[in-house]
Parts: sequence; C-alpha cells; structure tokens
Amino acid sequence: MANKLPTTMKQWVLRDKSGFGNLLLEESPLPEIGDFDVLIKVHAVSLNYRDLMIAQGTYYWPLKPTIVPASDFAGEVLLTGRLVTRFSPGSRVAGQVHQTHIAGTITVSDAMNSLGGLVDGGLRQYAAYHEGGLVELPANLSWREGATLACAALTAWNALYGGAKALRPGETVLVQGTGGVSLFGCQFAKAGGAEVIATTSDEEKMGVLRAAGAKHILNYKTNPNWGNTAKELSVGKRGADYVLEIGGPNTFEQSCAAASIDSTIAIIGTRAGQAPGTVLPHTALVQTRRIMIGSRLQFEEMSRAIEVNDIKPVVDGKVFGFGEVREAYEYLWEQKAVGKVVVDVE
Repeated sequence: MANKLPTTMKQWVLRDKSGFGNLLLEESPLPEIGDFDVLIKVHAVSLNYRDLMIAQGTYYWPLKPTIVPASDFAGEVLLTGRLVTRFSPGSRVAGQVHQTHIAGTITVSDAMNSLGGLVDGGLRQYAAYHEGGLVELPANLSWREGATLACAALTAWNALYGGAKALRPGETVLVQGTGGVSLFGCQFAKAGGAEVIATTSDEEKMGVLRAAGAKHILNYKTNPNWGNTAKELSVGKRGADYVLEIGGPNTFEQSCAAASIDSTIAIIGTRAGQAPGTVLPHTALVQTRRIMIGSRLQFEEMSRAIEVNDIKPVVDGKVFGFGEVREAYEYLWEQKAVGKVVVDVE
C-alpha cells in the first residue's frame, strides 16, 4: 500500500480570510503519520455555515494563519500508526470537529482543537489524524452522506439527546428552516417518537421538511406570530418541548412563545440576524442551552441510531467537484441549498 501512495497531494488553503476568492488550490506533500495516527484518503467533504464565516473573516474563534478548511469529511483509512487500535486499513471514518472532545463537557482546550480552525480540515485528498479524533461511519451511508455528520448532525443530536433530559416519545420538537441542523433535527426527533413542527418561508421546501419528518410546517413570513401558532399545534397544546434555535435574537422571541414551560431552547446559530431580542429566558419559563456540536461519544451514539433506523441525510442535489470549492461556498452562501452541500474529492 505504501509504495502505491503518491508523494504529493492537492489541498485547498485559506491564508487571507476575507472572502471566498482567497480559497486557493495548491500542491502539498503527503501527510506523515505518528504512532497513534491514521492516513485517510478523503472521499467527500460537506460545508457548514461555520466554514463560510471562517472564509469571510467573521468567525469568532482563533484560527491558524494558513488553514486547510472544512471540518466535515468522510474517508477511508489507508495506513495506521504502529500503536493504533481503533481502526485498520479499509475502515470508513469521519472526523470529530473538536478532535479531543471525547466525552462530557467540552473544555477550552477541546474547543481550540477544531478541524478547519486551528487544526487543518478535510478539503484535501489525504489527511492524517489521531485515531482518537475519528468515528466509524454508519454502514448504511455513502461517502457523500457520511461526510455530512460531524457538525450539523451531531449538533442536532446533542440538542435533543445530549442534555440533562433527553427527548422522549410523544414530545414536540420545533425546528427552523431547511438547513442541515434543522433537517437532521426532524429526522432524529421523528425516530425518537416525537412530533415535529418546522418553519420556512419557501413553499417549495415544505415537501423536504415533510419527508424529513415534520408534521406541521409554518411560513414565518406570512405568519409573523408563528410561535403562538406552533404552541397551538403542539401535542396537548402545551408548547414545544425542544426548540432548535438557529435564527438568533431576531427569532428568539417567537421561539419562547412556542416553547412549553420547562422546555429547552437549544441555541445553535444566528442565521436571522444579530438584532437584540426582547424576551428573556426567565420570562418565558424555559431553559436555554448553548450547543457547541458534541463529543465523540455522542457521535458514536448518533451513528448507531442512524444505522439502526436507516436514516439518510438530506444532501443537496447540486454536485461539486474538488476543483469547484469556491462555487460550493457561494452556493451555500446564497442559500440555494436544501440540506447539505457536498464536495466530491475524487
């Protein structure tokens, strides 16, 4: 195997983080592996809003001066270090975004060890990582589907099942929009026996939400008080037990209106803007929980659930080749995607 490997590879890099035009494709030596590392042939990479922020220079966390972008990838193990025990050549793996976050509460050190941030990410033909920062892919997923799990899927799983109380059958989950987190939230909630309410402003995307498991879909543009409507539609009209809040301050007031007493609002993003909201959590009698993706243990639990329930990630129909990374970034930035945007590395 080692004799058949090339000595160089192609990878995308960011040096100047002020726009997608600064994404550069260059040639680099093949990564070397240590005793606990594995060499991976990357097959597919999916993009997240986080990747867009990093490229635009608006991300709030420290970054390497020159970074290989993208946290989410799926690939095949080619070589293993002499002390590796978790994987063998041929293993199908994805990377853990926070490489050292194995279980429990995330630490500052864990948060710093993030792929595509201070650790080179997956937008390259070959990658080398410590075995502890990898997870085996569910057997029912393709490379493209497996590449979508590390950030959006794990965030949704953590929001529903990773807190002090996990989602129970018969409860109500509210998701916002048709991004990766929301669609995975629909699928995971449905698999757990919950009822799902979703919001969108795009009539054409309602069918995607229904296919993912949403029972009720609200147009937030034609119904600005969608929070009250969602509460009326919830099981027993008591309100949503879990809200996956991706909009930020501009949607938080409606999320609180939709939520039941002692529910959990998982704070995930700020896609709807940064203007201050008017409702505080204690006035709505809800708990808020800031989600920072999830641990490797949660990733492994989620992967088992995906395989057992044969859950298929929603992947956007637009296919991007390895030379079309800038176009993929623009496509996601312009909100054209339904589900996850994936780049085929081969």
